[in-house]
Amino acid sequence: MKNNIINIFKSLSDSLKDLYPIILVIAFFQIFVLQQPIPNLSEILIGTFLVVVGLTLFVQGLKIGLFPIGEAMAYAFARKGSLFWLLTFSFALGFGTTVAEPALIAVAAKAANVAATAGAIVDTEESRSSYANGLRFTVALSVGIALVIGVLRIIRGWPIQYLIITGYIGVVIMTAFAPNEIIGIAYDSGGVTTSTITVPLVTALGVGLASSIKGRNPMVDGFGLIAFASLTPMIFVMGYGMIL
Repeated sequence: MKNNIINIFKSLSDSLKDLYPIILVIAFFQIFVLQQPIPNLSEILIGTFLVVVGLTLFVQGLKIGLFPIGEAMAYAFARKGSLFWLLTFSFALGFGTTVAEPALIAVAAKAANVAATAGAIVDTEESRSSYANGLRFTVALSVGIALVIGVLRIIRGWPIQYLIITGYIGVVIMTAFAPNEIIGIAYDSGGVTTSTITVPLVTALGVGLASSIKGRNPMVDGFGLIAFASLTPMIFVMGYGMIL
């Protein structure tokens, strides 16, 4: 119990260290460049405090829960020796974490609103919801497939650079044919997908799997899954836009 309290206070201190450069930049430009008082100072201070506490609890949650369970399940599937179930788990993990990703939910909703305003879809609640959900599930499907490819890479020992180069060549080619309205959304979807929920579990999966397979180096082979998770959404979302 005592160690947990010490760890929380240490994480709180680390969160403050991580956030203070942002606070200094905002304060500097507000006071010395814009030369205006900070509006709603009390609310901003309360919000900053909540961000620090939230970030601290989130980081502790990753250390205590998400990282260990991701690595433990990777070990278990590797020991089980079933490629089918390992790939099934990888796809389900990628799909499930992406569907629940808060950043993707927000971007999909914003994209639907903009599409409705621009006349790309019918401006109704049902149409916007359908567009946003279609975008979310398309990205989630792409991340699930990306993790299957990434896990196969770790198992087979394929060089990551060739897969990534091939993928980005595909992105460039599809960019030339995709509708202009979807290209920006497709490129952003690759970034927002790899956020708070997806990254910890996917990283834990890769490191745990590489650690449990003989001949694999966790430092060399355990990382790189996030690269696939940010690449494939661009391809799938542009394909989604071309189909629509």
